[in-house]
Amino acid sequence: MELFVEPSCRRLVADHLGVGVEQLVAGVSLREDLAADSLDLVELAMALEAEFGIVVPERLLDRVRTYGDLVRATGLLIRARRAAEVRAAEPPLRMWARVLPPAGESGGSLERAGWLTPYAAETIAKDALRAGQGARLELTVAASTDDVGLTRVQRQFAWLGERDVRVTVRRNDVRLLPPVATPEVGFVASPR
Repeated sequence: MELFVEPSCRRLVADHLGVGVEQLVAGVSLREDLAADSLDLVELAMALEAEFGIVVPERLLDRVRTYGDLVRATGLLIRARRAAEVRAAEPPLRMWARVLPPAGESGGSLERAGWLTPYAAETIAKDALRAGQGARLELTVAASTDDVGLTRVQRQFAWLGERDVRVTVRRNDVRLLPPVATPEVGFVASPR
């Protein structure tokens, strides 16, 4: 990515900082060697945003020290934007979710089924957190979900583990009936 980004970055940095393109090597310090101040960096960030259709967070500008850092950071921001565009273009997955209270506590489970939209994912996560530490979230997606989609859902809810909520993500058939565990395969089949 940086090979494609670097020529445009080189031109923008040279124009905005008033330096020669030959001075722009990976290790050159933007602040010390090229005398860029915070206003110069903000203007440079705005130019990068316009050129590449990205958003350069202020905290990123604080961490960028060298020209090479700037090129790498720009490449990462472009990749992140493209990944977000791909995710937005993908249709949501069909899912069935069940939140179970911690072992030994009374109360029933909370179940949801439908499309795993960002709002549904947020609601399911909030339900799991409200159930308390030690709760379980069982999420089942359609059998047609590929490995990439399954991994994406697992990562989407993995942070709940840090809050002591056990998360299980499985595949099922398209009817999305409650799962029946088949440990030898690692997937689930629907009850017949």
